Amino acid sequence: MPSRELPFPLFDADNHLYETEDAFTRYLPKEYQGAIEYVQVRGRTKIAIRGQISDYIPNPTFEKVARPGAQEDYFKNGNPEGKSYREIVGRPIESIPAFREPGPRLELMDEQGISRSLMFPTLASLLEDRMRDDPELTHAAVHSLNRWLDDVWSFNYRDRIYTAPVITLPIVEEAVRELEWCLERGARVVLVRPAPAFGVSGPRSVALPEFDPFWKLVQDSGTMVAFHSSDSGYQRYTADWEGKQREYLPFTLQPFREIGQWRAIEDTVASLICHGCLSRFPDLKIATIETGSSWVGPLLEKLRTTFKKMPQGFQEDPVEQMRRLIHVSPFIEDDMAGLADLLGVDRVLFGSDFPHPEGKADPITYVDDLGHLDEPAKAKIMGGNLSRLLPV
Repeated sequence: MPSRELPFPLFDADNHLYETEDAFTRYLPKEYQGAIEYVQVRGRTKIAIRGQISDYIPNPTFEKVARPGAQEDYFKNGNPEGKSYREIVGRPIESIPAFREPGPRLELMDEQGISRSLMFPTLASLLEDRMRDDPELTHAAVHSLNRWLDDVWSFNYRDRIYTAPVITLPIVEEAVRELEWCLERGARVVLVRPAPAFGVSGPRSVALPEFDPFWKLVQDSGTMVAFHSSDSGYQRYTADWEGKQREYLPFTLQPFREIGQWRAIEDTVASLICHGCLSRFPDLKIATIETGSSWVGPLLEKLRTTFKKMPQGFQEDPVEQMRRLIHVSPFIEDDMAGLADLLGVDRVLFGSDFPHPEGKADPITYVDDLGHLDEPAKAKIMGGNLSRLLPV
């Protein structure tokens, strides 16, 4: 039974599955065999991308995982004792079927009081940046993953679990083909990395007119695009300041990196607006997931100031455009009432990040973080807004 009863249905914008070891390789074409491998390093299993061992996820098999919500107090109240990440997270737990399969997950959702959820992969967020100089491999690897997701989870499980396939954009025609394939199999939401697309000529914004065929299909099909936190490659900019290149490690405590942690999503949303994508496609459904909301106020102010100086650079008021089209799922430590004031309550989405350690151990308790908002506002945030974007 849920830990409490609420008078409205819950639609969780941020749930996660844990991939099995064959998620990337089951359907990988023969010419790319070996591009993704699991290897043994001093008795521990690691993932290697094109021969480079990654520590991005400490245990990429997910046989043991961090306890859901293990960092909830850390994010809400800080770390005054200066504990290490391992001390904060505590002992790992055995992975359970609900983290790996949709049937058991649906049973768990019933126990948690969750009516519907968006479901995102976990390890997939490392793929694109580590393949950025090989667009063909990137598309092949992403399609291999999507075939596995469709096999194991399906993109629409009983109209309650909407698993998001990954769409990578280095080669626009391939991105369109991938989206068509996903739509044919019932996809309602897709995951796009908040980062430039790396093509044969280097990186460029996904909001440029070159990508209009993709965005047209997104808009025409009513598909929601979730810009979900991933390895966006911004570690390279941090390295310019620190004088050495190192892999992006999301579970290490690095103060300098933390300062600019959400530059990628801010730049992505700014590009969608400043490069005219949201003007050319005014009916897009865009959500930012697991990227917090601390960047929203500063970006709105920058857009306001820029529009004042050069209104001819925009087709419409960029602040009003952002408030109309961008939906944000804030972190539990964010000022959610303040975010509702900035964007409007219709643009705020409940996302628990379950079962990740950074999220909620009991997703329904997210409602407690909504402060003084009234019941109609809470009903919108906890499910109504996402139900409007993805009606049954």
